[in-house]
Amino acid sequence: MSRQTYELEASVRDRVGKGAARSLRRQGQVPAVIYGDKKPPIAIAVNFREADKRLRGGGFMTTVATINVAGEKILVIPKDYHLDPVKDQLTHLDFLRVGAGSTVTVFVPVKVVGTEKSPGIKRGGALNYVRHEIEFECRADSIPENVECDVSALDINDSLHISAIKLPEGVTPVIQERDFTILTIAPPAGFNEPTEAATPAA
Repeated sequence: MSRQTYELEASVRDRVGKGAARSLRRQGQVPAVIYGDKKPPIAIAVNFREADKRLRGGGFMTTVATINVAGEKILVIPKDYHLDPVKDQLTHLDFLRVGAGSTVTVFVPVKVVGTEKSPGIKRGGALNYVRHEIEFECRADSIPENVECDVSALDINDSLHISAIKLPEGVTPVIQERDFTILTIAPPAGFNEPTEAATPAA
């Protein structure tokens, strides 16, 4: 199930460049760009606190939003963002225009369930993520919030592959040529699988 959409107010930027961007940030704004859908890009500015709240709230890159620019409401999905490497503050946003029913390519986070029942984890095994996110193609209005991976039946050295995941209708992995691994149950240090005792000679 996709996350609930939200709306951001934005203003058109008259100036671009590093100096103009720094000036916007001092005013509590974040420079951003809307592009795609075979239309010219629009340089905009959005409120820093509102954008940062959406970013930190989770699911930011998989949630379709509406940006209100000078009275025009544009349906978008975030495609990239930049953070200050020192202050960890949002400094720039890229949004992709999407039309109703259009197809997008997005990375969806992996959500693990069933760890309390996993025989491998009960025996001391460790959950090893091969992929924290999976890239999918799907409708813009049907982006899943996460990919649920059930490990309740996995033992030590077992793996979970994409073929074992039940995906919503219309959601397709970008990688089609192989049944890729999502996670494994790694053995603990010094683990030796017990072997059957040899049958005594007659």
